[in-house]
Amino acid sequence: MRSNLNDCYSIERLRAAARRRLPRGVFDFYDGGAEDEVTLADNSSAFQRVRLSPRVLRDVARVDLSTELFAQAMGMPMAIGPTGAVGFGWRGGDIDLARAAAAHGIPYTLSTSATASIEEIANQAPGRHWFQAYILQDKDRLHALIDRALAADYEGLVITVDLPVGGKRERDLANGLSFPMKLTHRNIGQFLRKPFWSLNMLLRQPPVMPSLQGLASLATDKTKMQGVAGRNYDPSFDLNALRALRERWPRKLIVKGVVNPADVDAIVDVGIDALVVSNHGGRQLDTCVATLDALPHIVRAVNGRIPVLLDGGVRRGSDVFKARALGAHGVLLGRATLYGVMAGGYAGVDRALTILRDELIRTMQLCATATVAEIDGSVLAAPTTPRQELTHVD
Repeated sequence: MRSNLNDCYSIERLRAAARRRLPRGVFDFYDGGAEDEVTLADNSSAFQRVRLSPRVLRDVARVDLSTELFAQAMGMPMAIGPTGAVGFGWRGGDIDLARAAAAHGIPYTLSTSATASIEEIANQAPGRHWFQAYILQDKDRLHALIDRALAADYEGLVITVDLPVGGKRERDLANGLSFPMKLTHRNIGQFLRKPFWSLNMLLRQPPVMPSLQGLASLATDKTKMQGVAGRNYDPSFDLNALRALRERWPRKLIVKGVVNPADVDAIVDVGIDALVVSNHGGRQLDTCVATLDALPHIVRAVNGRIPVLLDGGVRRGSDVFKARALGAHGVLLGRATLYGVMAGGYAGVDRALTILRDELIRTMQLCATATVAEIDGSVLAAPTTPRQELTHVD
């Protein structure tokens, strides 16, 4: 059952369409956060707290969204970030995300917990690819995945550092969610109410996570009151281990999951190529600082040495604009494009990216900024950090 995407004129409308299509427990897995979901909500509300002070009387008849990252052109200052288990919501959704990213001229990041393999993405969705590596306890598996990404010509390796253990995602616990999905007394009613989705899953081979196949079961461990994410990951991963990965990976290395400026110097000194301000979309540590609030402090600590990206809470083109004005080179999209693919596959992702593009163009025109390079703190009513102290690195 495909929603009418023409009625989806905002990311929130795509979210509602995805919610209508999926069983509650499946939707909650993608939509939910840790514990009381304070950080999940704060990531979005942080953008709402920032007010714009638009300039006027400048020629904005034509607006240019293009920028560069790692000396390569980007169609707009965005990339699709890593999202796991996509195929359980929309079969083939990982490839749809990658194809839509390529069509819009932006990078796509494949998650370790994706339902498509490294090679499937490379072969079926040519474009700029990054591979996000969770730090598995099985180091042979981890190294094999990294080597495969290199062989498949992935541009970048994204190391997620904010997942030493899995967060307590209480929606998943309440719904009894596990992978592979199983019918239980708690979810059978949800599945029956969504027959199109359920029949697709029951009558065809269920999706798998190729990079994690053969590892310990992902079923919920009730004794630890932990969600389905975070199992098999190595809590001992430290700076020395990051240095070892830097030596192993010869291409662009991106570290994702930093919000405290005290960590910046040591991480940058490893020789990484970009940093992502991220709290895992509010899915790990609840009451963690919102990423937009953390951004100016991270940018100041980086001091122009490498590009700084941001994820968490991006739902509007104006959010992308605000992140750029506060010093981010661009943003990684998570739920915004995830809602799109859950609502309508490739067409839904394309719709999400088109919405954000349209809103960003409109925001730039209304703030009298004709190019991405012109977006700075002068258009913020009360910038957290004076824009002249912030430096973008292309």
